[in-house]
Amino acid sequence: MITEYIQAAMRKAKYEILDGNEGFYGEIPGFQGVWANAKTLEDCREDLANALETWLLFRISRGMKIPAIGKHKLSVEFAAV
Repeated sequence: MITEYIQAAMRKAKYEILDGNEGFYGEIPGFQGVWANAKTLEDCREDLANALETWLLFRISRGMKIPAIGKHKLSVEFAAV
C-alpha cells in the first residue's frame, strides 16, 4: 500500500534543470516541503523519493492528514496499548 502510494506521488513529480549546469531540482505538487536537488536526474529522483518517505513517516508519526493521490489513500489509525 505505501509503495503504491509513493509510486503514484512520484508520477506527479516535476523536475527542472538548474542554471549553470548545477544539476536538477524536483518537487511533488501538493506535498509542501518535499523537494530535492542533485547532479543527475536519477539522483534527484532517488533523493525526492527519500524526502517523500521521510515526510510521510513524520506525518504518520504525528497523526497528521496525508493527501490522497487519485485512488491511493493512506490513513493513520492508532491502536490502544
